[in-house]
Amino acid sequence: MVPALRLLADGDIHRGNTVAAPVADALAITPEQREKLLPSGQPRFANRANWALSYLYRAGAVERPTRAHYRITDVGRQLLASHPAGLTEHDLRAVPGYVIPSNHRNAASTSPASVPESSSTIPAETAALSPTEQIEEGIERIHEELASELLGRLHDQDPAFFEDAVLSLLEAMGYPGTDGRITRTQLSRDGGIDGIVDQDALGLSRVYVQAKRYDLDAAVGRPTVQAFAGALQGNGANQGVFFTTSRFSTDARDFAEKLPTRVVLIDGARLASLMIRYHVGVQVKKTYEIGEIDEDFFAGTEL
Repeated sequence: MVPALRLLADGDIHRGNTVAAPVADALAITPEQREKLLPSGQPRFANRANWALSYLYRAGAVERPTRAHYRITDVGRQLLASHPAGLTEHDLRAVPGYVIPSNHRNAASTSPASVPESSSTIPAETAALSPTEQIEEGIERIHEELASELLGRLHDQDPAFFEDAVLSLLEAMGYPGTDGRITRTQLSRDGGIDGIVDQDALGLSRVYVQAKRYDLDAAVGRPTVQAFAGALQGNGANQGVFFTTSRFSTDARDFAEKLPTRVVLIDGARLASLMIRYHVGVQVKKTYEIGEIDEDFFAGTEL
């Protein structure tokens, strides 16, 4: 927040979306760091800059003369002078009139003086995150636990169940297409192929599938992938997908990359991620909505 106040200290009016880049420059944020995105697709550093302006506005440190434009106030100058090394939301709570976000009001009084130190002290790594990042980080942790449970459940099922699960995932992802179809091969005569995906009515675009369970800490090696490639060649195929509950060795991945036949390797981590994304073996327990100001609604109110 201090770099944002320093930028605004010139007294000029700055548009909100022009603040992030200069602040990132002031903090020496690298190009690689600027390319990091939240799951929502928004650049992480821009999200934090927007939340910094929001917190400063709640404290009266900045004002909004017009929509999405900011200017420093006397309160902001005082904060900049008293906190040159850094400013947190906890510091802003000591500012008379600071508007505590509604999600904190039930946990403590809106009077900063009455907020116990323990209730407003949060881990440093959490305090450094914007509310949006905290929500998305929480969702990521939930998905990590869910992914682990998914792989364990898949591993405990019989091979036929796993093959069906993989084919159900491909169907949920839309791979058969409108006129295509997915066919599971006969277990006794699959020739190393567990399923066939025809992406058009004539079967001109065909993908062969292999789905094999392995111990979660085991690595699928090059010989296994090479055998799958041989099965593809025997069927005159030019593309295939190999799914596993475990992982692929470096040799296996290098081998697949160099094949003239297109072979995609889906390890357990990616398989679980796809199942969560496409709701295969997973049901939505709860949905949260996050609102933001509709700038178009207020566009007509400007003078």
